[in-house]
Amino acid sequence: MADVAAEAGVSRALVSIIFRDQPGASQETRERVLRVADEIGYRPDNAARLLARGRSRTLGLMFTVHQSFHADLVEGVYSEAERLGYEILLSATAERRGEAKAVEALLSHRCEAVLLLGPDASAADLDALGHRTVAVSIGRRVPHARVDSVHTAESKGIRQAMDHLVELGHRRIVHIDGGNGPGSAERRRAYRAAMRRNGLESELRVIPGDHTERSGIETGRLLLAERDSGLPLPTAVLAGNDRCAMGLLMSLTRAGVEVPRDLSVVGYDDSHLSHLMPIGLTTVRQDAMLMAEYAVRFAVERLENPALEPREAVLDPKLVVRGTSGPAPEPPA
Repeated sequence: MADVAAEAGVSRALVSIIFRDQPGASQETRERVLRVADEIGYRPDNAARLLARGRSRTLGLMFTVHQSFHADLVEGVYSEAERLGYEILLSATAERRGEAKAVEALLSHRCEAVLLLGPDASAADLDALGHRTVAVSIGRRVPHARVDSVHTAESKGIRQAMDHLVELGHRRIVHIDGGNGPGSAERRRAYRAAMRRNGLESELRVIPGDHTERSGIETGRLLLAERDSGLPLPTAVLAGNDRCAMGLLMSLTRAGVEVPRDLSVVGYDDSHLSHLMPIGLTTVRQDAMLMAEYAVRFAVERLENPALEPREAVLDPKLVVRGTSGPAPEPPA
């Protein structure tokens, strides 16, 4: 600002008034100062100004690089944060960068609150974080922890998917487990309950996995190896999420298995990639935009009123039927 003032031939105080868009400078002087600032490449440091007032108005967002559904959530978070006058700072988890490091990076950059997309941390660790700062868990319910949470009614979504498959005549329905991923335990329980409810307990099978394409590919190889040894393929597979479902489709189609004629596949999330494939993926939709809106609003409201009790938003899922699910194949003669 001193450089701008010297170049424009005015006082530093007058430059400050102009940058804050306050009255006290003529239009001619205002235009000259802004022109000089542009010429020498000066930009006001909004972050420094906010910090001088004791606020950063920045929300930190922890996400996983390769989770396509997280990209949908990030887009929604940016939109709602901008509407409420907040900036977003991103910090990613990766194979060699754990959640603790990603969160500490956000806090070290003076984020006022942290939004956690599908956190894997223990409830105790999340509770401790919630006592240090404002924290919101997106995609995972965290009871008895001082964090707000936003998630989908997982059991309801799985029930919709299972009802759809059973109505199509499927009985040998396999579930690829999501491991420790967010929502996996609820999805696993709902699958088991649906199989029992439909009298299919003898066909119940949960294959260990996680929320990655690799998990789907490995499950596909397992099922194909079993077929080659004389065991029939299941008629349908309920994957832990869309990424896992896509990996499974890759394995099956490469081996000549036709989906859905030979086997139906259902995912979970309805990420933006699920409808960009040659065959659109039947999946359970989570409303990423609405989840993001709730999460940002929870964080901002708690910043304004720290005494609020932890809140939980449970959103309704919706089955989206596309091209990977169809009638169960006729049993071999």
